[in-house]
Amino acid sequence: MIGQNILLAAATLIGVIALIGAAAKFYQFTGWRPKSGPGRTLILRESIALDPRRRVHLVQCGERRVVLLTGGAQDLVIGWMQDP
Repeated sequence: MIGQNILLAAATLIGVIALIGAAAKFYQFTGWRPKSGPGRTLILRESIALDPRRRVHLVQCGERRVVLLTGGAQDLVIGWMQDP
């Protein structure tokens, strides 16, 4: 009886972990991101890792876009992008 309960609990745990892994792969494959609503003024457009600590971000603020460097000794604004 106790052995069956342990086996059932282990099988349930493995099933939950498999579902979490499948959801993570689905998210990674589809690249799903929430749609920006009409009231949002700050949107992360893209982010690239330079090394384990530093990242470059493309952020849209209203109608303008800015490139940011984060994760070093201090965060930096690289510059604002020109309108197309």
